[in-house]
Amino acid sequence: MISLAGRDILHSWSKFVLTGLGLGLLIGATLTMAGVYRGMVDDAEVLLQNSGADLWVVQKDTLGPYAEPSSLPDDLYRGILALPGVAQAANVTYLTMQVRKGDTDVRAMVVGFKPGQPGAPGFLTSGRQITRSHYEAVADQMTRFKVGDRIRIRRQDYTVVGITRRMVSSGGDPMVFIPLKDAQEAQFLKDNDAIVAGRARNAANPALNRPGVPGLLDAINASQTSNHSVNAVLVKVAEGQDPTTVAQTIRRWKHLQAYDRKEMEDILIAKLIATAAKQIGMFLAILAIVSAAIVAFIIYTLTLGKIREIAVLKLIGTQNRTIASMILQQALGLGVIGFLVGKVAATLWAPAFPKYVLLLPGDAVWGFIIMMAVCALASTVAIRAALNVDPATAIGG
Repeated sequence: MISLAGRDILHSWSKFVLTGLGLGLLIGATLTMAGVYRGMVDDAEVLLQNSGADLWVVQKDTLGPYAEPSSLPDDLYRGILALPGVAQAANVTYLTMQVRKGDTDVRAMVVGFKPGQPGAPGFLTSGRQITRSHYEAVADQMTRFKVGDRIRIRRQDYTVVGITRRMVSSGGDPMVFIPLKDAQEAQFLKDNDAIVAGRARNAANPALNRPGVPGLLDAINASQTSNHSVNAVLVKVAEGQDPTTVAQTIRRWKHLQAYDRKEMEDILIAKLIATAAKQIGMFLAILAIVSAAIVAFIIYTLTLGKIREIAVLKLIGTQNRTIASMILQQALGLGVIGFLVGKVAATLWAPAFPKYVLLLPGDAVWGFIIMMAVCALASTVAIRAALNVDPATAIGG
């Protein structure tokens, strides 16, 4: 049996192909938006996995350290380390900021850690790990830093000694790892002008500068120019221990908040990126509606352009089912071309995005199914117009 849809497509192939290309770019944008969301979820999961922790101990009544600010004394880890079921406990700090290199800067999450403890970069693609207690850094390759580069964090210069990969924050910002003491200074220590102003206020305060208590003012000034705070304590439980049980012990005896991996995933995905996920979902819905409108318009236009031919088919006894099938096949063919173009386009331009775009095969399959359903639905407008054509039109001229 001769394919009426195929012959009609060949007759107006240029219009059909160009429409398929335009639709394909729209589908490519849709797949990319889905990939952006998948990338955000993957960034959150990678952040937790790369930390090497089973538990995150943070300030009580907070969702820290990633979703909310958290501040803990840096000596708390010793008490946590003494609890049953705890194998390792290490202080960490997290600070998202601009890291400067020469005349340019990069948005990054600066991580303060102790070598060999949870929170340290697990692997390097080049260079070496940090071996000095000050002024060395390991950076993710997304920063585009190289081994030997000099970067500036707050008031200090650091030498990049190692490069790692896929070490990012939940927002997709690359990480820069520096020694814990340096990170504490960068995050919590006041600048020189603020320190001078604070000392002047202390000296003018009679309660802090008592004539009969020598050394009191100096002690207070010294305490304000040093900081012993961290954002979280990362805990690795002993083999065979249940992280949930250890977390309950920490909450009960240390009066701190402790999250296991599942709870932290819920915080990052269900709370931190929830608004972005809803926004992406709205874009996907709008793009689906626009795609349906484009397919409906072009198929309807092609149908109106061959009203006389359709009337002739009806006049010679062609069934309505055959005519409807022809139009439906054209719509589905347009969807197939658009999807193939979109999939190729999304694959090609995804690596150029500044944040990670994860294109999953499952999303592509669902995208194809939805695209075929949209095309089938959009073809109903043209089918209805074709079926309402009067066979007398073929004679009436």
